[in-house]
Amino acid sequence: MVVATGTASGKSLAYLAPVLSALADGAEAPNGRGATALYLAPTKALAADQRRAVRELAAPLGNAVRPAVYDGDTPVEEREWVRQYANYVLTNPDMLHRGILPAHPRWSSFLRALRYVVIDECHTYRGVFGSHVAQVLRRLRRLCARYGADPVFLLASATASDPAAAASRLTGVRVIEITDDASPRGELVFALWEPPLLTELRGEKGAPVRRTATAETADLLTDLVVQGVRTVAFVRSRRGAELISVITQERLASVDRSLPRRVAAYRGGYLPEERRALEWALHSGELLGLAATTALELGVDVSGLDAVLITGYPGTRASLWQQAGRAGRSGQGALAVLIARDDPLDTYLVHHPEALFRQPVEATVLDPDNPYVLAPHLCAAAAELPLTDADLDLFGPATKELLPQLEAAKLLRRRATAWHWTRRERASDLTDIRGGGGRPVQIVEATTGRLLGTVDESAAHTAVHEGAVHLHQGRTYLVKHLDLEDSVALVEQADPPFSTTARDTTSISILETETQIPWGSARLCFGSVEVTNQVVSYLRRKLITGEVLGEAKLDLPPRTLRTRAVWWTVTEDQLDEARINPEILGGALHAAEHASIGMLPLFATCDRWDIGGVSVPLHPDTLLPTVFVYDGHPGGAGFAERAFRTARAWLTATRDAIAACECESGCPSCIQSPKCGNGNEPLHKRGAIRLLTRLLSESPPAPAAEA
Repeated sequence: MVVATGTASGKSLAYLAPVLSALADGAEAPNGRGATALYLAPTKALAADQRRAVRELAAPLGNAVRPAVYDGDTPVEEREWVRQYANYVLTNPDMLHRGILPAHPRWSSFLRALRYVVIDECHTYRGVFGSHVAQVLRRLRRLCARYGADPVFLLASATASDPAAAASRLTGVRVIEITDDASPRGELVFALWEPPLLTELRGEKGAPVRRTATAETADLLTDLVVQGVRTVAFVRSRRGAELISVITQERLASVDRSLPRRVAAYRGGYLPEERRALEWALHSGELLGLAATTALELGVDVSGLDAVLITGYPGTRASLWQQAGRAGRSGQGALAVLIARDDPLDTYLVHHPEALFRQPVEATVLDPDNPYVLAPHLCAAAAELPLTDADLDLFGPATKELLPQLEAAKLLRRRATAWHWTRRERASDLTDIRGGGGRPVQIVEATTGRLLGTVDESAAHTAVHEGAVHLHQGRTYLVKHLDLEDSVALVEQADPPFSTTARDTTSISILETETQIPWGSARLCFGSVEVTNQVVSYLRRKLITGEVLGEAKLDLPPRTLRTRAVWWTVTEDQLDEARINPEILGGALHAAEHASIGMLPLFATCDRWDIGGVSVPLHPDTLLPTVFVYDGHPGGAGFAERAFRTARAWLTATRDAIAACECESGCPSCIQSPKCGNGNEPLHKRGAIRLLTRLLSESPPAPAAEA
């Protein structure tokens, strides 16, 4: 069963009522332990928050309900008690993957009595992460069956398109949906806010500079806190959350010296004790303002909030309404403000509000059969319990093809009727289910040796390269050395008047064209590609204005990625008809590529940082001018495929977004990209508009391209 309704509509009670009733009734399992339940949350904060809610609700039941959090922060001495005595275990998919399933003999009494599995905020399990979680859940179902249990799955989701189908893909079982939201709700005033252009400044290539969404959010947060309005500002990046907190504290100090301590930042990468202290301060009302990453979006019960600031479109309408719904949870009126970044999609949305308010939320995209996802989970499953022919249907149709490949790689060995794990190391270490891969890079203060936090290995090249500015708990550090071999970044405290943005270069080759559609003499294609990417430099930008102060070169190794892409080609005749000569061709393609990447999150459940692109005036594999947009995850994440299926609407919105921007020749609001390795050169705004108009004039009717 999946309950997919709005924020604060009572979803928690919907699953807690049957779960706590079963635990309190002491429905006896064969071993006499009593019924058990497992709760899965995408973040540690949400699991800790749910434990508080369960303790309050189950208090009259005495010791019948014994909730316990089991995650990476749980002390070793507590873990044995949780395994033996807790009957409501709250954890996350990462811990289920690495800590519980590989150690299932020690969890046998818990699994044997498992009656319910609760999957909270299940709409967050999308893309590669969602595909990994889907396979973790199949491994859980397999082990439950081994111990004689057949648990009921209860899922909770924000309002989503076709939640039953998404929940079925996630769990592998048939799911019934409940979507009728009859909960009472106060008035929500929703504002779309576009920062002003700074006419006195010029950015890259002389483009106009718009005041940053970060600075604008800090101003709004300052004003709201001064008025005593309890506010959370949601920010896309960890650095953005820190920056907004610092700027707000500085401005509050000039108004009232008691106010800065009532504002803080909250993000991933903090140490456990830091996170817990912030969560307590928010619940108690000690904090009036908080700049937070999406770790706080996911169901943490922040009652009494008056306002929510959303710094940049969060990637999906589901996340937008989830964040906006954090305000007004007690039924009172509330304010939500979406502050547009200098980005094609954000610019498009503030000028086309109907794209937010008159469109349904997106379907959740995940692909459990992705071979890059499935292969390591087959190894993990075989290590937990040898794989047999009976397991093939459980893990999906791709299993039969992958098993011989895993045998050839000497990861699995077939003996009699089962496949066995052959290595000494833990099979669950083959993959990081968050999609990052590799061990996290530790951020260490060079002078003291103190561990400040961590960053995913996949993000290390862009986040903690030498010279990068790193923010932690309001303090600024400069990265002095990045050791990729030992996964350590050494930092020193500093106070630079700038932030840093990494730049990269990318080349792409086509491995296989799976399907293609003719658009007149043009071609729209989808298939497999290999991408080679290298971070080559970084920009230093002025903190408040975003003005570029300089660029520094970097020497980091290239990375290769096999993934999925959508691409389109145009012919010389079409270029002639669009009045695009060889001098402006590269700029027109490049501008169309940047803008289409910026617009794709409106049509696929992705972030622009989950996807990449390449444009080439003459690509060696197509022998034509070609624009590629690809998934930034091994094996693909479903985003490029969604782009292929919605290509006409996607590229139409791209053209409209470029045309609607008031700049003369291109700016970050339309065709410039913050991560372009070529320094946004060349770009040709009007050429991109003519090129896309010509391409779309020969596109087939919508059902053909968007089926």
